[in-house]
Amino acid sequence: MGGYPAAIRAAQLGLSVVLVEEDKVGGTCLHRGCIPAKALLQSAALLDELRHADTFGVTTGDVHFDYSVAGRRRDWVVSQLHKGVQFLLRKNKVSVVSGRGRLDGAGRLVVTPPAGDAVEIEAGSVIIATGSRPKQLPGNPADGTVIFTSDEALRIDRVPASAIVLGAGAVGVEFASLYRSCGAEVTIVEMLPSLVPLEDAAVGGELRKQFEARGITCLTGHRLDLGSIERNEGGVAVTVAGEDGKEQRLQAELLLVAVGRAANVENIGIEGTGVVVDRGVITVDSMLRTGEPGVSAVGDVVGGFQLAHKALHEGVLAVEAIAGRDPHPLDPRIVTRTTYCTPQIGSMGLSEAEAQAAGYEVATGVMPFRGNGRALIWGESGGFCKVVADKADGTVLGVHIIGHEVTELIWGPALGGLLETTAFEMGHAVAPHPTLSEVLSEAALAVSGEAIHI
Repeated sequence: MGGYPAAIRAAQLGLSVVLVEEDKVGGTCLHRGCIPAKALLQSAALLDELRHADTFGVTTGDVHFDYSVAGRRRDWVVSQLHKGVQFLLRKNKVSVVSGRGRLDGAGRLVVTPPAGDAVEIEAGSVIIATGSRPKQLPGNPADGTVIFTSDEALRIDRVPASAIVLGAGAVGVEFASLYRSCGAEVTIVEMLPSLVPLEDAAVGGELRKQFEARGITCLTGHRLDLGSIERNEGGVAVTVAGEDGKEQRLQAELLLVAVGRAANVENIGIEGTGVVVDRGVITVDSMLRTGEPGVSAVGDVVGGFQLAHKALHEGVLAVEAIAGRDPHPLDPRIVTRTTYCTPQIGSMGLSEAEAQAAGYEVATGVMPFRGNGRALIWGESGGFCKVVADKADGTVLGVHIIGHEVTELIWGPALGGLLETTAFEMGHAVAPHPTLSEVLSEAALAVSGEAIHI
């Protein structure tokens, strides 16, 4: 998603812009990632809500779920946003060239279209925004039949009766949540000790508790034996082993592989240039410039958080640097992270463990949703908000929330992070009542033991 925002911002700054796109403008997020996935998750969330409508005094009768209809709605959402991106590019007079681009010497790009002759483009500056792709299991690539990555899983219009999800990062827990809401038996396998291992440990613990209450089997601290994968009449069987060496044989209709994403750095003409690839991603400076003069790179291809909104901001930053402005570097600690499983997760900044490892003396405050009026009204009292602060001066180092619709809350702490807010300031910002946002101020007040509703 870093490419088209960069092109639009460049046009706004008066630069002549060509956007080279091999597939469809909008990137992975729009077509094979967050947008179609979240559209399906929204259908699943409504399904869960209707199943419990009687607790609100609403009688619905038998609730049925048609995954093919949800799939058509997914495609409609993607189509609408795709048309919007195309309109914005036309509005800003960005020239779009279809084909695969490849660097071909200083200031020159060769584009090979799906049909016809290659096109040469000369430019003073080039931004690489080639994104990433799901990692595959060695020797067992996704086949779209019994072994899937998120790419294949988002293209099918059926719910598996059972699924093994390998990897408990954002993609893994979202699909595990989706499948369980739709009635599948789900087992999630993660080699690290916690679900969502990049989140604060308390968030992972709460997610596991709620997942298990929903009937999702969580095998953390388990490794999958790649040699054990067997396709059979029932789908696929695998062997996993815990830290104690004890093995289990798992059987399911499909295996969803969610073990991360690999940057698309191959066959783009960077060989023999100053563009350096380190541990699979392109090395850039704070202005997203590579080691090759006139070449920048943004988004998943430069590593860090593989998030669409991070790529968008990097694209804008890179263009403003090219245009001779003096943009402020993007601080990764104010990049928000959102996960749309049930319950949702929103976070920014350092976890408690990360803050301690960085040398901070840490103070924390936690506000559970069970003490929040809006959460109780909504019927969603699980989860909490945790604020991690520097004990010396109260600076907020991180905010971690798990609960209902909390992805809508995390932008506020991100703004606070940009403004270098303290827990005192966050706690004394007046939140409306009754809203979920009250947990932010209460958790911040809890850092100094001043919370009212704990």
